[in-house]
Order: sequence, then C-alpha cells, then structure tokens
Amino acid sequence: MRRPWATPRRSVLTLALAGLTVSLAAAPAAADSSACTHHFSGPQICIRLEGQGGQNSVTGIWTNPPADLGSRDVSLHRGGRRVATATATRSGKALTHTWPTGDTGTGTELCVKFKGSERMACQTPR
Repeated sequence: MRRPWATPRRSVLTLALAGLTVSLAAAPAAADSSACTHHFSGPQICIRLEGQGGQNSVTGIWTNPPADLGSRDVSLHRGGRRVATATATRSGKALTHTWPTGDTGTGTELCVKFKGSERMACQTPR
C-alpha cells in the first residue's frame, strides 16, 4: 500500500540534506568589517578589513580631507607598532590606500593613522 505522504516527505528530506551538504562544503563567510573614528569635527578616519580570519587586505580612508588635498601619507599599525607607511591618494571625496591581502593575524588590533592627524581608526580581525 502506497502512503500518499511518503513522496512529499522524502522530497523535503532530500532537499534539506542537499542544502546541508552544500552549506557544509561552502567556504566560511567573509569577515569584512570597518570602523571609523567617532569625532565629528576634524579628520574622519576609517579602516576597512576585507578577507577571512587572519588573511585580510587593509584600507585606510580619510573621508573628509580638505578639497585641495590630493594625497597624504597613511601608516598601518599592528599591535601598537607601525608596520608600514604608504601614500593615500584621492578617490572621489576621500583619500584612500589599500595594503594587499596578507597575514594580518587574528586577535591583534590593526590601526591606520594619517600624517598630521592624532586620530587612529582600529579594527581587530577575528
């Protein structure tokens, strides 16, 4: 005797198991994040991490530089120590520089600081 509910139930179970298999096989979601200084007067500095875990590219962003400023040095700090300096250039209304994807580690604070500003924007990769 055929049970009318057996086929739909089996189909739902098959789809659920297929979805679980795909989700387990997929790479973990990217851990992209960003943070900005919370001061509303003066330079607004941001940091953006793009990647997963301890593998990230790091972007320093000055969102509100003077209109006539085309570039400015920006430094990358890891665990309180400066590890790199580069020249951020204008991209639209902001000055930006991106360091390529590398081993940033996890649990260690990364910060960016623009020359002439005391403000730093920081993020900690997880």
